Amino acid sequence: MKHFVVFLPMKDEEKSRVYRPEHLAYLEAQRAKGRIFANGKFVDGWGGMVIYRAESIAEAQQWAEEDPFVVQGARSFEIHEWDMVQ
Repeated sequence: MKHFVVFLPMKDEEKSRVYRPEHLAYLEAQRAKGRIFANGKFVDGWGGMVIYRAESIAEAQQWAEEDPFVVQGARSFEIHEWDMVQ
């Protein structure tokens, strides 16, 4: 299993407030499926980040595209494979 970091920069603060409950519910469902390593927001208001566990970048991208923040235009996203040093 690989790790993919999804950066979610702010596009629309109002939409982010409105769709936050749906976004958090989506992440909780993903966590229940074992797909999330970690997630959280940046304290400076820039946006947030999700680290997915996935077989491929295509799989992680699909999950990112299904996030209500992305679907509703509250956030854009950028994805990078992460090689965690242990």
